[in-house]
Amino acid sequence: MKIVYWLTGALFGLVILLFGLQILASERVEVVELHTIDEAGEPVTTRLWVVDDEGYAYLRVGADGSGWFSRILANGEFSVTRDGNTLRYTSVQRPQKSNRINELMQAKYTWGDSLIGVLAGSRENSVPIELHAID
Repeated sequence: MKIVYWLTGALFGLVILLFGLQILASERVEVVELHTIDEAGEPVTTRLWVVDDEGYAYLRVGADGSGWFSRILANGEFSVTRDGNTLRYTSVQRPQKSNRINELMQAKYTWGDSLIGVLAGSRENSVPIELHAID
């Protein structure tokens, strides 16, 4: 019976460790807040990583999509809070920049990007989302 308790405790500890590492990996470098509207008209805030390239900010969505990305597509316009400033945007998918944006994310978020990639799946076929500010 002691072995069952020990294994249960070890498994629980591993889950807590992975959860803690994910939070540390996700929040230790710049994170922006994406503000979208869901199907019920309710605001939804999602914390995401961001990189800059050639004058644009980029978010990245996995090849299998995401709730935040679906809300962007459904609504067209959204806002992002970065460095305490909230601006309105539209987006353009830039799949041809996938390798470049993945490299920038890896350089900026280092081991955190690698860890999240292992936990969430490969970055292969991820889609960069280019943000265009609305004047």
